[in-house]
Amino acid sequence: MPDKALPSCRIAYFAPEIPALSATFVYNEILELGKQGIKVKAFSVHRPRHIAREKSLDELRKDVFYLYETSRQQVFTDHLTMLLAHPFGYIKSAGRLIRDVFRQGLVTRSAIGLCYRFLYAATLAKQLKKANIQHLHVHFAHIPTDIAMYATPMVGIGFSVQAHANDLFERGWLLKQKVERSNFFSTISEFNKRFLEGFGADSEKIHIVRCGVDQSWQPPVKATENNEIYTIGTVGRLVEKKGIDTLINAIAGLVRNGRKVCLQIAGDGPLETKLKQQVASLGLNQDSVRFVGALPHDEVANFISGLDVFVLPCKKDSNGDMDGIPVVLMEAMLCGVPVISTELSGIPELLINNISGLTISPENEVELSNAISQLMDSPETKVRIVSGGKQRVEDEFLLNKNVSRLYKLIQASVDS
Repeated sequence: MPDKALPSCRIAYFAPEIPALSATFVYNEILELGKQGIKVKAFSVHRPRHIAREKSLDELRKDVFYLYETSRQQVFTDHLTMLLAHPFGYIKSAGRLIRDVFRQGLVTRSAIGLCYRFLYAATLAKQLKKANIQHLHVHFAHIPTDIAMYATPMVGIGFSVQAHANDLFERGWLLKQKVERSNFFSTISEFNKRFLEGFGADSEKIHIVRCGVDQSWQPPVKATENNEIYTIGTVGRLVEKKGIDTLINAIAGLVRNGRKVCLQIAGDGPLETKLKQQVASLGLNQDSVRFVGALPHDEVANFISGLDVFVLPCKKDSNGDMDGIPVVLMEAMLCGVPVISTELSGIPELLINNISGLTISPENEVELSNAISQLMDSPETKVRIVSGGKQRVEDEFLLNKNVSRLYKLIQASVDS
């Protein structure tokens, strides 16, 4: 629990979509802050395409301000209001934009994008002032941080950032400047911190705050009996960086070697047709590979608990994007299911090989099939990494510990 003095700080959260099914970690943080006695005002760039419908989110859904739904006339009025009410802050923000446009190149797509986002910065600034916000915390270092770093000078408050994966690896513009301008810059892994330092970012301002799982969450009771056919499962969007094609190839190798296995793939996405064609081309049938479709978040744990092993063979995609530390790995570890993933990004910080999980090289179907075989043949390995997995999550990746860590950083930045 935070200190008694902490809830005096009035904070806002800003993210691309709140509350979105694809970003449960954002609204879980807001809910956890509420449990710790800290009220948060939520701002979202867009209205979510797939909105989370959990009962606990009823109040949050009603209160979110969707920035890009503001009319153009209102945006213009908000600029005039901020210029007249806070001229020095407005000029500082405009100067920041001009310098950034020259950094990116006058007629580049990124420069045009910055100008567009500056238009909405005045509206966000006006709303922050109206809500008497003292600090703005931003999830994702791309579009919402662009808007935040132009909005906050207009009202004279600070902002902080929580960076994840795509916002650094594929859409990481002006990262050094964003670290410099923020009160502090948090991210989910030591890997990400080193990545930011590679741009010359100030290491002293970068802090590790994990995206964690709810400490009060109770996983379903796992069946004591093994499945008749060894069941391998994965959960995620069917996109390149999840490495599902590598997993399918590994399953084909196991089947060729006479192993009785079944892969269940939960999720949908743009690669679904291509992956189904891959399954057919390898001569695999529904007894070996099943596509079960996307699952609501509240059904994921039941799905995982029915598996013998959870596999997410993440890789870097053709655009340079890759996962950070997927929360679904933590959920699987708490479900008492052994986990296999790759030595990529921050994943080895969660899955310590042969202690809290098994890790393999990305895009290596032979290593993956060998890791699955190791778990099939060695009950001792399974028991060891299941126990180690639960302990690793409890030590470092629980939501309440990381939210308290984050809020202390926010409070310290407001007080300084």
